[in-house]
Amino acid sequence: MRPERPAESDGTAHLFRALGKMIKVLRERAGMSQKELGLATHCGEDLISAMERGVRTPQPEFLELADDVLSAGGLLRATIGEVREALAKARTRHPEWYRGYANLEAAASQLYDYNNQAVPGLLQTEAYARAIFTQRRPLLSEETIEKRVADRMDRQRVFERWPLPTFHFILDESVLMRPIGGRDVHREQLQTLLRIGRLRTVQLQMVPLDRTEQPSLDGPFTMITPKGKQQLAYLEIHGYPRLITEPEEVRVLAIRYGIMQSVALTPGESLAAIEKMLGER
Repeated sequence: MRPERPAESDGTAHLFRALGKMIKVLRERAGMSQKELGLATHCGEDLISAMERGVRTPQPEFLELADDVLSAGGLLRATIGEVREALAKARTRHPEWYRGYANLEAAASQLYDYNNQAVPGLLQTEAYARAIFTQRRPLLSEETIEKRVADRMDRQRVFERWPLPTFHFILDESVLMRPIGGRDVHREQLQTLLRIGRLRTVQLQMVPLDRTEQPSLDGPFTMITPKGKQQLAYLEIHGYPRLITEPEEVRVLAIRYGIMQSVALTPGESLAAIEKMLGER
């Protein structure tokens, strides 16, 4: 039997969807916009929207602040115990085949990712992720799609950690040209890549299609360094994952990644290329 995917075997997704609806009702009753609630609770407008739709997890600290801001009378505070339990469950909800990597990613000090197939999960917008899962064959149920999207969005909390890990992404130009989900989804995804690529701890590089040297036609891979430990590598092809810990194999992939960095555009050139794709230059 194929292992269950993240978030498919517990009720945390249902809890966060219900809590998101509650937050939305309280916000609208208070006459506040998502932007106003975000400012009052030190969150971004996009994060408020995602929480209300149940695709991002409301943190206990947010619930404490929002209870006062929205005059909820303790309603949101009363959910904090269940949220803490759900968060603890979420940390171990990944199936065995994925759990080791998921835990490493969440605690990484450095992460390097090369992809020539699709935008990496950590960089995907909600709409892009939904398009990816909707197009999967054999077809997934609507409930499964929503659960997988929620889990993917939750992984992006790694960008909210402090101190922040160091991130480096190399994307083949074909990934950026492929309009998965349609024109609007594609445009939003490119804009998100620009935003994340400008973060202090993120470097994003693009490998142009006209490059004659391409040492990683075998496919995507990730180099990850857990805090205080040796670098590891992770591969996942057609749903078959492999966490590589053998030093010599890791070294070979690290060398390959270094070559990819040398043939790619610089981070500045890469962001300029994305801006050109968006028609901003």
